[in-house]
Amino acid sequence: MKQAAVVAAIFTSLSTTATAATVYDNNDIVIEVGGRAEARFNISKQNKGINNDSNEFKDKSRARLALKGKSAINQQLTAFGKYEAEISDNKDSTVTTRYLYAGLDSQFGAFSYGKQDSAQVMITDFTDILSTFGGDAVDLVDGNKDKRENNFLYVGEFNNLAIATNYIAENNSGTKDSNSIGFAAQYSFPFGLNLGAGYVNGNDGADIDTNQFNLAISYELDNIYAGATYANGKHGDADLNGYELAAAYTFNQFTARGVYNFQQSETNNATADEVDYFALEGLYKFNKSLRTYIGYKFQQLDAKDDELQAGIRYDF
Repeated sequence: MKQAAVVAAIFTSLSTTATAATVYDNNDIVIEVGGRAEARFNISKQNKGINNDSNEFKDKSRARLALKGKSAINQQLTAFGKYEAEISDNKDSTVTTRYLYAGLDSQFGAFSYGKQDSAQVMITDFTDILSTFGGDAVDLVDGNKDKRENNFLYVGEFNNLAIATNYIAENNSGTKDSNSIGFAAQYSFPFGLNLGAGYVNGNDGADIDTNQFNLAISYELDNIYAGATYANGKHGDADLNGYELAAAYTFNQFTARGVYNFQQSETNNATADEVDYFALEGLYKFNKSLRTYIGYKFQQLDAKDDELQAGIRYDF
């Protein structure tokens, strides 16, 4: 699932989905259009008192549209760019920009600027494998996350080694100024084993220093996948740590997946569990365009609720 070539392609390829259509291809210029229509809902158990529990139904449907292009400048340089928007199906029909970046690709790697993933995404993707839940225990600091604005990114692939580094600049026009710098690397062995490590350092915009390091491992054999990610960091006076475990088994068109996510913070010798749950999911692919899924989150924290989420998604 997580080969080095795939990791580098996360940042520089043209395909949002396997079904993205090429709408223009002429004289070393390629433009593609892709996206999805995803109807989904979430049911959570709302604790309103002893023996007075109820379920809350929320529609979480959305659609995405992506435009991508690349054009050859010369034999050594290729220009590329991407714009992706998401439309949420709510009373306000909210439109948000998920990605907006452009850059240059060369034999030495790809350089880009805009709203894009941090370098750490190649590490956190080891265990962020579900369509429903998961992937929220190892983002200890803001500079570790995906879809970061004002982001300068470099990605390079050298045989079985993929490396990435990024710098997120302060946005002085916003309400929260922050900056960070991160480094990440992944090595893929030919027998299905992948190892990854990363580090990010910065502040959260309130003169509070933050840092985090990540370690990850995954193994894939035929239809079986297993991965683990560990993170440790600081946010001011708080010590943070988290880990995620993930496994998947694919049988023909059906995939069964499961994750365990845990995150803990410690401040002045006081420890608090921030994330603690199991999640199971089943996904069925009818073809390369249509899939359906259902997942259930088993919360281990009393203050948080179990959730069920299901949906059907068409990629185009």
